Amino acid sequence: MHRLAGRLAVSTLAMLAFMSSAQALVVYSSVDEENSTKLLKAFSEATGIETQMVFLSSGPALSRIEAEVNRPQADVWFGAPSENHILARERGLTQPYASANADALAGQFKDAEGYWHAIYTNPLAIGVRTDILTERGAPVPTSWEDLKNEAYRGLIQMPSPQSSGTAYAVILTLRELMGEDAAFQYMKALNPNIQTYTQSGTAPSGALGVGETPIAVQFSPGFLKLVDEGFPVQVVFPSEGVGYEVAAMSILKGAQNLDEAKALVDWMTSAEGQQQLATQKTYFLPIRSDVSAGEGIPALDQIKLVSYDPAYASENRQRLVDRWVEEVLGQ
Repeated sequence: MHRLAGRLAVSTLAMLAFMSSAQALVVYSSVDEENSTKLLKAFSEATGIETQMVFLSSGPALSRIEAEVNRPQADVWFGAPSENHILARERGLTQPYASANADALAGQFKDAEGYWHAIYTNPLAIGVRTDILTERGAPVPTSWEDLKNEAYRGLIQMPSPQSSGTAYAVILTLRELMGEDAAFQYMKALNPNIQTYTQSGTAPSGALGVGETPIAVQFSPGFLKLVDEGFPVQVVFPSEGVGYEVAAMSILKGAQNLDEAKALVDWMTSAEGQQQLATQKTYFLPIRSDVSAGEGIPALDQIKLVSYDPAYASENRQRLVDRWVEEVLGQ
Protein backbone atom coordinates (compact mmCIF):
# COMPACT_ATOMS: atom_id res chain seq x y z
CA MET A 1 0.00 0.00 0.00
CA HIS A 2 2.83 2.34 0.95
CA ARG A 3 4.54 1.51 -2.35
CA LEU A 4 1.35 2.34 -4.27
CA ALA A 5 0.97 5.62 -2.41
CA GLY A 6 4.61 6.41 -3.15
CA ARG A 7 4.13 5.69 -6.84
CA LEU A 8 1.01 7.87 -6.92
CA ALA A 9 2.91 10.71 -5.23
CA VAL A 10 5.79 10.45 -7.69
CA SER A 11 3.34 10.29 -10.59
CA THR A 12 1.50 13.36 -9.30
CA LEU A 13 4.73 15.30 -8.91
CA ALA A 14 5.79 14.35 -12.43
CA MET A 15 2.42 15.47 -13.80
CA LEU A 16 2.66 18.78 -11.92
CA ALA A 17 6.20 19.31 -13.25
CA PHE A 18 4.98 18.58 -16.77
CA MET A 19 2.05 20.99 -16.41
CA SER A 20 4.38 23.65 -15.05
CA SER A 21 6.82 23.28 -17.94
CA ALA A 22 3.95 23.19 -20.43
CA GLN A 23 2.83 26.62 -19.19
CA ALA A 24 6.25 28.14 -19.75
CA LEU A 25 7.07 29.92 -22.99
CA VAL A 26 9.03 27.36 -25.02
CA VAL A 27 11.87 28.91 -27.00
CA TYR A 28 14.07 27.28 -29.61
CA SER A 29 17.15 29.46 -29.42
CA SER A 30 19.87 29.79 -32.05
CA VAL A 31 21.60 32.58 -30.16
CA ASP A 32 24.66 31.12 -28.41
CA GLU A 33 23.62 29.37 -25.21
CA GLU A 34 25.33 31.76 -22.78
CA ASN A 35 23.76 34.89 -24.23
CA SER A 36 20.37 33.19 -24.77
CA THR A 37 20.28 32.35 -21.08
CA LYS A 38 21.17 35.92 -20.09
CA LEU A 39 18.55 37.54 -22.32
CA LEU A 40 15.71 35.14 -21.52
CA LYS A 41 16.40 35.44 -17.80
CA ALA A 42 16.23 39.24 -18.09
CA PHE A 43 12.92 38.87 -19.99
CA SER A 44 11.49 36.65 -17.24
CA GLU A 45 12.59 39.06 -14.53
CA ALA A 46 11.00 41.98 -16.39
CA THR A 47 7.70 40.30 -17.25
CA GLY A 48 7.21 37.40 -14.84
CA ILE A 49 6.91 35.02 -17.81
CA GLU A 50 8.89 31.83 -17.37
CA THR A 51 10.76 30.39 -20.34
CA GLN A 52 11.95 26.94 -21.28
CA MET A 53 14.87 27.11 -23.71
CA VAL A 54 16.15 24.49 -26.11
CA PHE A 55 19.42 25.48 -27.80
CA LEU A 56 19.62 24.55 -31.48
CA SER A 57 21.90 25.96 -34.16
CA SER A 58 20.21 27.47 -37.20
CA GLY A 59 20.03 24.44 -39.50
CA PRO A 60 18.85 21.89 -36.93
CA ALA A 61 16.35 24.42 -35.54
CA LEU A 62 14.72 24.95 -38.93
CA SER A 63 14.60 21.20 -39.58
CA ARG A 64 13.02 20.52 -36.20
CA ILE A 65 10.43 23.29 -36.58
CA GLU A 66 9.50 21.92 -39.98
CA ALA A 67 9.22 18.37 -38.66
CA GLU A 68 6.94 19.56 -35.84
CA VAL A 69 4.73 21.81 -37.98
CA ASN A 70 1.61 19.71 -37.41
CA ARG A 71 2.25 19.48 -33.68
CA PRO A 72 4.41 22.44 -32.59
CA GLN A 73 6.54 21.85 -29.52
CA ALA A 74 7.84 25.43 -29.25
CA ASP A 75 6.37 28.91 -29.37
CA VAL A 76 9.24 31.08 -30.58
CA TRP A 77 12.34 30.68 -32.71
CA PHE A 78 14.87 33.05 -31.14
CA GLY A 79 18.01 33.85 -33.11
CA ALA A 80 19.49 32.64 -36.43
CA PRO A 81 20.14 35.03 -39.33
CA SER A 82 17.09 36.77 -40.76
CA GLU A 83 17.34 34.86 -44.05
CA ASN A 84 16.48 31.70 -42.11
CA HIS A 85 13.32 33.35 -40.81
CA ILE A 86 12.44 34.43 -44.35
CA LEU A 87 12.74 30.77 -45.35
CA ALA A 88 10.59 29.71 -42.38
CA ARG A 89 7.89 32.13 -43.48
CA GLU A 90 8.02 30.83 -47.05
CA ARG A 91 7.55 27.29 -45.73
CA GLY A 92 4.52 28.30 -43.68
CA LEU A 93 6.17 27.65 -40.32
CA THR A 94 5.59 31.03 -38.66
CA GLN A 95 2.78 33.49 -38.04
CA PRO A 96 2.65 37.29 -38.24
CA TYR A 97 2.57 39.63 -35.28
CA ALA A 98 3.10 43.35 -35.79
CA SER A 99 4.69 44.58 -32.57
CA ALA A 100 3.97 48.18 -31.63
CA ASN A 101 7.76 48.60 -31.36
CA ALA A 102 8.24 47.77 -35.04
CA ASP A 103 7.92 51.46 -35.92
CA ALA A 104 11.22 52.08 -34.12
CA LEU A 105 13.04 49.55 -36.33
CA ALA A 106 14.58 50.25 -39.71
CA GLY A 107 13.27 48.21 -42.63
CA GLN A 108 16.17 45.73 -42.63
CA PHE A 109 15.36 44.78 -39.03
CA LYS A 110 11.79 43.57 -39.50
CA ASP A 111 9.44 41.79 -41.86
CA ALA A 112 6.97 44.22 -43.38
CA GLU A 113 4.06 41.99 -42.34
CA GLY A 114 5.42 41.08 -38.92
CA TYR A 115 6.58 37.54 -39.60
CA TRP A 116 9.93 38.26 -37.95
CA HIS A 117 11.61 41.00 -35.94
CA ALA A 118 15.34 41.47 -35.40
CA ILE A 119 16.98 40.89 -32.02
CA TYR A 120 20.41 42.40 -32.66
CA THR A 121 22.92 43.03 -35.41
CA ASN A 122 26.64 42.38 -35.77
CA PRO A 123 28.42 44.64 -38.27
CA LEU A 124 31.79 43.77 -39.73
CA ALA A 125 34.58 45.79 -38.16
CA ILE A 126 38.32 46.27 -37.98
CA GLY A 127 39.89 45.63 -34.59
CA VAL A 128 43.14 47.51 -33.92
CA ARG A 129 45.77 47.13 -31.19
CA THR A 130 46.63 50.80 -30.87
CA ASP A 131 49.65 50.13 -28.66
CA ILE A 132 51.33 47.92 -31.28
CA LEU A 133 50.64 50.33 -34.14
CA THR A 134 52.01 53.21 -32.06
CA GLU A 135 55.20 51.25 -31.41
CA ARG A 136 55.56 50.64 -35.14
CA GLY A 137 54.76 54.25 -36.03
CA ALA A 138 51.81 53.10 -38.14
CA PRO A 139 48.46 54.92 -38.34
CA VAL A 140 45.09 53.53 -37.27
CA PRO A 141 43.11 52.56 -40.40
CA THR A 142 39.70 54.15 -40.88
CA SER A 143 38.60 52.53 -44.15
CA TRP A 144 38.86 49.43 -46.30
CA GLU A 145 41.18 51.39 -48.60
CA ASP A 146 43.49 52.17 -45.68
CA LEU A 147 44.12 48.46 -45.10
CA LYS A 148 46.25 48.35 -48.28
CA ASN A 149 48.83 50.63 -46.62
CA GLU A 150 52.31 49.05 -46.95
CA ALA A 151 52.85 49.82 -43.25
CA TYR A 152 50.52 46.87 -42.53
CA ARG A 153 52.42 44.31 -44.61
CA GLY A 154 51.96 40.90 -42.97
CA LEU A 155 50.08 42.41 -40.02
CA ILE A 156 46.38 41.70 -40.71
CA GLN A 157 44.39 38.62 -39.76
CA MET A 158 41.00 37.82 -41.26
CA PRO A 159 39.03 34.59 -41.77
CA SER A 160 39.14 32.47 -44.90
CA PRO A 161 36.00 32.40 -47.07
CA GLN A 162 36.65 28.69 -47.58
CA SER A 163 35.57 27.98 -44.03
CA SER A 164 34.00 31.14 -42.61
CA GLY A 165 30.68 32.83 -43.26
CA THR A 166 32.18 35.98 -41.76
CA ALA A 167 34.80 36.13 -44.51
CA TYR A 168 32.16 35.51 -47.14
CA ALA A 169 30.32 38.53 -45.72
CA VAL A 170 33.50 40.55 -46.37
CA ILE A 171 33.47 39.48 -50.04
CA LEU A 172 29.79 40.39 -50.37
CA THR A 173 30.38 43.76 -48.71
CA LEU A 174 33.28 44.65 -51.00
CA ARG A 175 31.29 43.50 -54.02
CA GLU A 176 28.42 45.83 -53.11
CA LEU A 177 30.80 48.74 -52.50
CA MET A 178 33.08 48.33 -55.52
CA GLY A 179 31.52 45.95 -58.00
CA GLU A 180 32.68 42.35 -58.30
CA ASP A 181 35.79 42.73 -60.48
CA ALA A 182 37.07 45.73 -58.51
CA ALA A 183 36.43 43.89 -55.24
CA PHE A 184 38.65 41.01 -56.35
CA GLN A 185 41.32 43.43 -57.50
CA TYR A 186 41.17 45.00 -54.04
CA MET A 187 41.50 41.65 -52.26
CA LYS A 188 44.47 40.73 -54.47
CA ALA A 189 46.13 44.03 -53.55
CA LEU A 190 45.37 43.43 -49.88
CA ASN A 191 46.78 39.90 -49.83
CA PRO A 192 50.44 40.87 -49.08
CA ASN A 193 49.23 42.59 -45.91
CA ILE A 194 47.47 39.44 -44.65
CA GLN A 195 49.41 37.63 -41.95
CA THR A 196 47.07 34.62 -42.05
CA TYR A 197 43.58 33.64 -43.14
CA THR A 198 42.04 31.88 -40.13
CA GLN A 199 39.69 28.92 -40.26
CA SER A 200 37.34 30.40 -37.68
CA GLY A 201 35.39 33.61 -38.08
CA THR A 202 36.21 34.68 -34.51
CA ALA A 203 39.89 33.66 -34.40
CA PRO A 204 41.21 37.09 -35.48
CA SER A 205 39.91 38.79 -32.33
CA GLY A 206 41.61 36.11 -30.21
CA ALA A 207 44.90 36.80 -31.98
CA LEU A 208 44.36 40.53 -31.48
CA GLY A 209 43.87 40.04 -27.75
CA VAL A 210 47.17 38.20 -27.25
CA GLY A 211 49.07 40.61 -29.51
CA GLU A 212 49.71 38.05 -32.25
CA THR A 213 48.38 40.57 -34.76
CA PRO A 214 47.74 44.33 -34.51
CA ILE A 215 44.88 44.43 -37.04
CA ALA A 216 41.99 41.98 -37.40
CA VAL A 217 38.79 41.80 -39.46
CA GLN A 218 35.58 40.02 -38.39
CA PHE A 219 32.14 40.76 -36.92
CA SER A 220 32.28 43.27 -34.08
CA PRO A 221 31.40 41.37 -30.83
CA GLY A 222 34.86 39.88 -30.27
CA PHE A 223 36.45 43.34 -30.56
CA LEU A 224 33.87 44.98 -28.29
CA LYS A 225 34.57 42.34 -25.65
CA LEU A 226 38.30 43.11 -25.76
CA VAL A 227 37.58 46.83 -25.30
CA ASP A 228 35.31 46.07 -22.33
CA GLU A 229 38.00 43.88 -20.78
CA GLY A 230 40.48 46.74 -20.90
CA PHE A 231 42.64 45.77 -23.86
CA PRO A 232 44.17 48.67 -25.86
CA VAL A 233 41.85 47.93 -28.77
CA GLN A 234 40.00 50.37 -31.00
CA VAL A 235 36.98 49.23 -33.00
CA VAL A 236 36.82 50.75 -36.48
CA PHE A 237 33.79 50.59 -38.78
CA PRO A 238 35.25 51.31 -42.26
CA SER A 239 34.02 54.62 -43.63
CA GLU A 240 32.93 53.14 -46.99
CA GLY A 241 30.43 50.89 -45.21
CA VAL A 242 30.19 47.42 -43.68
CA GLY A 243 28.09 44.34 -44.17
CA TYR A 244 26.29 42.93 -41.18
CA GLU A 245 24.39 39.94 -39.90
CA VAL A 246 20.93 40.25 -38.36
CA ALA A 247 19.69 37.77 -35.77
CA ALA A 248 15.89 37.57 -35.74
CA MET A 249 12.96 35.95 -33.96
CA SER A 250 9.66 34.51 -35.19
CA ILE A 251 6.49 33.29 -33.53
CA LEU A 252 5.86 29.73 -34.69
CA LYS A 253 2.58 28.73 -36.28
CA GLY A 254 0.43 26.92 -33.75
CA ALA A 255 2.24 28.43 -30.73
CA GLN A 256 0.52 27.25 -27.55
CA ASN A 257 1.57 30.32 -25.56
CA LEU A 258 0.76 33.02 -28.08
CA ASP A 259 0.32 35.95 -25.68
CA GLU A 260 3.62 35.14 -23.97
CA ALA A 261 5.31 34.81 -27.37
CA LYS A 262 4.05 38.25 -28.36
CA ALA A 263 5.31 39.60 -25.03
CA LEU A 264 8.83 38.32 -25.82
CA VAL A 265 8.76 40.04 -29.22
CA ASP A 266 7.50 43.27 -27.62
CA TRP A 267 10.10 43.21 -24.85
CA MET A 268 13.06 42.33 -27.08
CA THR A 269 12.25 45.15 -29.51
CA SER A 270 11.62 47.68 -26.73
CA ALA A 271 14.25 50.13 -25.52
CA GLU A 272 14.34 48.19 -22.22
CA GLY A 273 14.95 44.87 -23.93
CA GLN A 274 17.53 46.28 -26.33
CA GLN A 275 19.40 47.88 -23.42
CA GLN A 276 19.89 44.39 -22.00
CA LEU A 277 22.24 43.60 -24.91
CA ALA A 278 24.75 45.93 -23.26
CA THR A 279 23.73 45.32 -19.65
CA GLN A 280 24.16 41.56 -20.04
CA LYS A 281 27.48 42.03 -21.88
CA THR A 282 26.42 40.18 -25.02
CA TYR A 283 28.53 42.54 -27.18
CA PHE A 284 25.74 42.52 -29.80
CA LEU A 285 24.68 45.86 -31.27
CA PRO A 286 21.14 47.12 -30.62
CA ILE A 287 18.78 47.45 -33.57
CA ARG A 288 17.23 50.61 -32.15
CA SER A 289 19.03 53.87 -32.82
CA ASP A 290 17.85 55.25 -29.46
CA VAL A 291 19.70 52.56 -27.47
CA SER A 292 23.44 52.78 -26.79
CA ALA A 293 25.70 49.83 -27.52
CA GLY A 294 28.00 50.98 -24.76
CA GLU A 295 30.67 53.56 -24.05
CA GLY A 296 32.78 54.44 -27.08
CA ILE A 297 30.60 52.52 -29.54
CA PRO A 298 28.75 54.58 -32.15
CA ALA A 299 24.98 54.27 -32.45
CA LEU A 300 23.80 52.09 -35.31
CA ASP A 301 22.68 55.08 -37.35
CA GLN A 302 26.28 56.36 -37.25
CA ILE A 303 27.59 53.22 -38.95
CA LYS A 304 27.21 52.98 -42.72
CA LEU A 305 25.61 49.58 -43.24
CA VAL A 306 25.81 47.73 -46.55
CA SER A 307 23.02 45.34 -47.52
CA TYR A 308 23.19 42.47 -49.97
CA ASP A 309 20.56 40.10 -51.31
CA PRO A 310 20.44 36.89 -49.21
CA ALA A 311 19.16 34.86 -52.18
CA TYR A 312 22.05 36.05 -54.37
CA ALA A 313 24.51 35.35 -51.55
CA SER A 314 23.26 31.78 -51.22
CA GLU A 315 23.19 31.04 -54.95
CA ASN A 316 26.64 32.49 -55.68
CA ARG A 317 28.61 31.39 -52.63
CA GLN A 318 30.57 28.56 -54.23
CA ARG A 319 31.35 30.59 -57.33
CA LEU A 320 32.62 33.60 -55.37
CA VAL A 321 34.66 31.48 -52.95
CA ASP A 322 36.20 29.55 -55.86
CA ARG A 323 37.10 32.84 -57.52
CA TRP A 324 38.71 34.04 -54.28
CA VAL A 325 40.79 30.86 -54.05
CA GLU A 326 41.93 31.18 -57.65
CA GLU A 327 42.56 34.90 -57.89
CA VAL A 328 43.58 35.88 -54.35
CA LEU A 329 45.28 32.80 -52.89
CA GLY A 330 46.52 31.58 -56.26
CA GLN A 331 48.06 34.81 -57.50
